[in-house]
Amino acid sequence: MIEKQTGKQIKYLRTDNGLEFCSDEFNKLCKSEGIVRHLTVRHTPQQNGVAERMNRTIMEKVRCMLSNANLPKSFWAEAASTACFSINRSPSVAIEKKTPQEVWSGNPANYSDLKIFGCPAYAHVNNGKLEPRSIKCVFLGYKAGVKGYKLWCPENRKVVISRDVVLMKLLCFLTYLLKTVPIKKIKSRTKREIKPPKKYAEADLVAYALNVAEDIDANQEPSNYSEAISCEDSEKWMFAMQEEMESLHKNKTWDLVKLPKARLVAKGYSQVPGVDFTDVFSPVVKHSSIRALLGIVAMHDLELEQLDVKTAFLHGELEEDIYMQQPEGFTVSEKEDYVCLLKKSLYGLKQSPRQWYKRFDSFMTSHDFKRSSFDSCVYFKKNNNGSFVYLLLYVDDMLIAAKDKGEIRKVKAQLSEEFEMKDLGPAKKILGMEILRDRKTSKLYLSQKGYIEKLLCRFNMRSAKPVSTPLAAHFRLSSTLSPQSDDEIEYMSHVPYSSAVGSLMYAMVCSRPDLSYAVSAVSRYMANPGKEHWKAVQWILRYLRGTIDVCLQFGRTEDGVIGYVDADFAGDLDRRRSLTGYVFTIGGCAISWKATLQTTVALSTTEAEYMAITEACKEAIG
Repeated sequence: MIEKQTGKQIKYLRTDNGLEFCSDEFNKLCKSEGIVRHLTVRHTPQQNGVAERMNRTIMEKVRCMLSNANLPKSFWAEAASTACFSINRSPSVAIEKKTPQEVWSGNPANYSDLKIFGCPAYAHVNNGKLEPRSIKCVFLGYKAGVKGYKLWCPENRKVVISRDVVLMKLLCFLTYLLKTVPIKKIKSRTKREIKPPKKYAEADLVAYALNVAEDIDANQEPSNYSEAISCEDSEKWMFAMQEEMESLHKNKTWDLVKLPKARLVAKGYSQVPGVDFTDVFSPVVKHSSIRALLGIVAMHDLELEQLDVKTAFLHGELEEDIYMQQPEGFTVSEKEDYVCLLKKSLYGLKQSPRQWYKRFDSFMTSHDFKRSSFDSCVYFKKNNNGSFVYLLLYVDDMLIAAKDKGEIRKVKAQLSEEFEMKDLGPAKKILGMEILRDRKTSKLYLSQKGYIEKLLCRFNMRSAKPVSTPLAAHFRLSSTLSPQSDDEIEYMSHVPYSSAVGSLMYAMVCSRPDLSYAVSAVSRYMANPGKEHWKAVQWILRYLRGTIDVCLQFGRTEDGVIGYVDADFAGDLDRRRSLTGYVFTIGGCAISWKATLQTTVALSTTEAEYMAITEACKEAIG
């Protein structure tokens, strides 16, 4: 077959001493074809390492497939055949990430017929009018040379080849879960109020990463009025300031009054807690919520559009009396000694984000939208036809998704009546993440290619040699690698370690789960990084250089939420803490992920696994 298919002759054949290879008939065949035989010594599989290692790979898959399908060992041959079928259609690094099938035939592999081994299947049968039209079977694999599926029929204990088959892919997995996870009756106990867990550490990480990312994207903007009117773009800045002042007057943000005695004019950085403000916390939508919405949009082929609120903070109502000096360059004539008594929240005030959110939340709930109990910036409304309208808010950016564009236009009209809105049309970019959509293939992509290009340029890694892994195994990072000499301390003082790690964090938080472990490792040494730590950061940047086009892909699949979790026991070289890693997917695409050190030192692998599962379950239930 090989000679006919490739036109190349077999010159040597290396096998073990199995009886099937040592028969007289087989030896005569090889001799007649001019094939030289090489036999390995007994119990020395290393003499034929490539073939023996592939045999091991196949048998590992066979064990997993039989166990998952709950089939007896007698089906090992069918499982091995199916394993070979999948291996031949799986990318391999040894052949430049192509599949063996593609290299052999020159045609790309076809994945449309791939099914789960052992899943329930119903094959069509020609029975009488009142008889069942199908018979229940078990999927065993593929028949070579035939466009049909190989099935096992338990009823008549025969193998059936059929083309007209309905396979229950999801049922196989659910049945396995129900068989392996016993459901016990739980005793009821006194109910208590359940509050969502506080995640200060994760929120701080995201906030830090976002600040660094904004520094990368931001241009050198003037910091005050004097710099604005003296820079090259002074005319543009004057126009922008005039436009902003018109918005302030339009919203009736302040009244000009004389300053009361014994009162100071407050600026944002000089506000006194308890006097000028009380509560300042304002929620923003989680990145996982954005990705979850994109997954739902792709899965159900929803419309997705974007809005922006103009001067959002000016819509908030202040609860305190705050006085402000008149803006420089816009002082009212003959009232130079007057000050502004603020009636609306203003940019720079600590309570402005919270007041804006309270106003927006009140508006949404008054229009029949419900706020998610898991994310305070996610709103949804069920229509009379059973469809949903979703709205996500990140400060002044909004994403709206619905099945019908008419529903989106209706929500836009309601928002425009209450706030000054800017309609951005179909969603293309949110928080620096590009949203790309291909309606023909029902695919939606979330990419940060533009951000990564800026990141590489900032740290002079645009021309670096790419690598294929986020962090190589030879990096054994620990605090012992921190600077020990004055020369090392001086050298590292000029290295932008914190900025680089923060920039990588933002890429990881938004769309690159493959960076989770690597960023977690290098972020532990931001207080006192050494040269080896910096080399690890540069390695991650080189990895981004080679994977700049990698993005999250959402498709129209039926898969629901699936979570994966694992633990690395005592992987931390400093305190021997274990590492927790998890990822959750919707429709096969990652929406939530994390890799972090466990707070408690685990005493065993089992304990580390339990703590990892606990963290994953907390994320799963919100």
